[in-house]
Amino acid sequence: MEPNVRFWITERQSFIQRFLQWTELLDPTNLVISIEKIEKSRQLLLTNEDASVRDLEDQQVQEAWKRSLSTVHPDNSTLIPVPFRPAAFLPFTAPMVFLSLVSVKSLKSMILPQFSFYTYNTAFNIINGNASYNRHLYESILLGAGVSASTTFFGLCSHLFQVKLQLKNILVRKTLPVIILAQVSGLNVVASRSFESTRGIEVMDKEGNVVGFSRRAGTKAVKDTATSRVMLFGTSALIPEVFSYFFKRTQLFLRYPWSLWTLKLSCTVLVMGLMVPVSFSIFPQTGRIQCSKLEKEIQSATEETELFYNRGV
Repeated sequence: MEPNVRFWITERQSFIQRFLQWTELLDPTNLVISIEKIEKSRQLLLTNEDASVRDLEDQQVQEAWKRSLSTVHPDNSTLIPVPFRPAAFLPFTAPMVFLSLVSVKSLKSMILPQFSFYTYNTAFNIINGNASYNRHLYESILLGAGVSASTTFFGLCSHLFQVKLQLKNILVRKTLPVIILAQVSGLNVVASRSFESTRGIEVMDKEGNVVGFSRRAGTKAVKDTATSRVMLFGTSALIPEVFSYFFKRTQLFLRYPWSLWTLKLSCTVLVMGLMVPVSFSIFPQTGRIQCSKLEKEIQSATEETELFYNRGV
């Protein structure tokens, strides 16, 4: 069995345990691990099927799990490209979220931040989504291009409304971009991983044996991930706006108006630094689903009452 799949199936972690696990996997040092070290770690886990993350006495096993889980895709056992590993998500998206919410008078100046944000998210979702179904490279490229363009357009809607309609209500002006950012981010997940719902993803028993392909499991995987993204970006965009609203009423802002941008950027990074591991931990990495909720052909192919699938990140 693929070591990463074995880990997520056997280590039935609570939300707190998953959160602590993700704080380790999101360590930026996981972006600079050499291929040689990753291969050695994988070999250790492949030859020692009894290796558990709870082997506190064995530092080598713990490090091997950390390297494997943070760099290798559980569906196809391939290395995840460095810019799209989970540890790269915060450094890339935090500045983009900040720039996407900056108030500007020209719509043209918002296109690049919005396009960069949704293009990166599209690529991240496709690469880290479930990869157990058959797909061609050109299909992923065409899908990614379409999703990037469409979600960028929807993301610009709030700024278009503000520029064209000149909204006066401060509550609407501040909350509309946050709501649209959160909702479009969730839509980005649904669209970029739409093949999982239409073609189905692998479902397996507790031993890792594939039972079949389920569209219902694919739909659930995409829905759970989209929900976590809405919460992540909605919270990460809202809290800095709230802090900024009250900060503008302080003497410090009157003396140093430029400090507002420093506050917003710092607040965005700090909130996302907490929310990224939280959002990744809300749902288990390997989801569980009752066999009775799956397609008839899968129910007839196994006697197991519970099956597993890779939810993706």
